[in-house]
Amino acid sequence: MRDPERVSLFIDGEFRMGLPRIAVAEHGLRVGQLLTDQDLRDLEAVDEISRAKDHAVRLLSFRPRSRQELLSRLKRKGFSEQSTEAAIERMIELGYVNDEEFAAYWVENRQSHRPRGRRLMASELRSKGVPPEIVDQALDEAEIDEYGAALELAWKRTERLHGLERDVWRRRMAGFLQRRGYGWDVVRRVMEEIEQSSSEEA
Repeated sequence: MRDPERVSLFIDGEFRMGLPRIAVAEHGLRVGQLLTDQDLRDLEAVDEISRAKDHAVRLLSFRPRSRQELLSRLKRKGFSEQSTEAAIERMIELGYVNDEEFAAYWVENRQSHRPRGRRLMASELRSKGVPPEIVDQALDEAEIDEYGAALELAWKRTERLHGLERDVWRRRMAGFLQRRGYGWDVVRRVMEEIEQSSSEEA
């Protein structure tokens, strides 16, 4: 379906590129106008920046992204560094890209849907290019209850580990919780709580 906000540019009867209507107006383009090689290079740069912005908006429509994450995705798509930077700066101006908001979103989403320890969430955010100080701020402001979240996960896991010998149960439970980013101090407390509760029920 044709985008009404874009205009097709033909050179000698052959399609050369699509341009945003605003770019056509800004450059004063008109039918029959003679364009130099430099004019065409400038217009191609405008076209690429426009396409990079459109692709950035599509990526952000699925979920928020960090600045570095968006940068990597646009470069992977083949956009030049100039077009990528221009697109990202525009997304920042519009408020679509904000590392502080992204980090807060990521932590909240993990806590609600896929609980894990602070250490693992910090690692995930750093892998997405979020600066360390923003990662720490997001985790501090979230006031994460690692023990409570780990205990809830462990109780659910207990059903699958039912009937195992104590040493095997402890080894598997510890591995399960540590893979989700919980430190040994939390893991130990959780296992002690479950073992004590289980023995009292028995």
